[in-house]
Amino acid sequence: MTINRVENSMFGSSTWLLGSEGEGTWLVDCGDVEPLVPLIAPPLRGVLLTHAHFDHIYGLGHLLSRFPAVRIVTNAAGREALLDEYQNLSAYHDSPFRLADDHAIDVVDEGDTVSLFNHAAAHVYATPGHHPSCLTYAIGNHLFTGDAYIPGVKVVTLLPGGDKQAAAASLERIARLAARRIVHPGHGLASPWR
Repeated sequence: MTINRVENSMFGSSTWLLGSEGEGTWLVDCGDVEPLVPLIAPPLRGVLLTHAHFDHIYGLGHLLSRFPAVRIVTNAAGREALLDEYQNLSAYHDSPFRLADDHAIDVVDEGDTVSLFNHAAAHVYATPGHHPSCLTYAIGNHLFTGDAYIPGVKVVTLLPGGDKQAAAASLERIARLAARRIVHPGHGLASPWR
């Protein structure tokens, strides 16, 4: 499996592209779509959302218009936020965003597995605290943490849905999951757990 990163224009959030030769591409989060298009080896299968804050989802509408068969993977709280511009915080930006309906959304929960490619699956872990929609995905020796863990940055819990105690518990969990893995955060570069 190949992994590439695109730094988005909004808050420097990351979109991670996961590819497997002849099997297509998955994204982890979705910001700016245009820089992604030349890097996508068809078919584009889906988007694993680490959480449903605007800087990690704002490209979904454009993405779905270009690739209508794409699936969006999130939990129940993420589904609600994708359908409500106040919950996903886009109402407070220049371009409010919400999905018109939930036909493209696949709801997952703690312990679920998402099949990506023949030899790769994403194991789903609930890691709330920054937001109830926060999910961490373990894929082989890679861990995608979104904003539940960003190296050197304290988890933000002041936004709606934030919970300091849940964030602390999630950080402990991520520390256990990250042993011997490369961590791919929602902002910044991938690195081994430290």
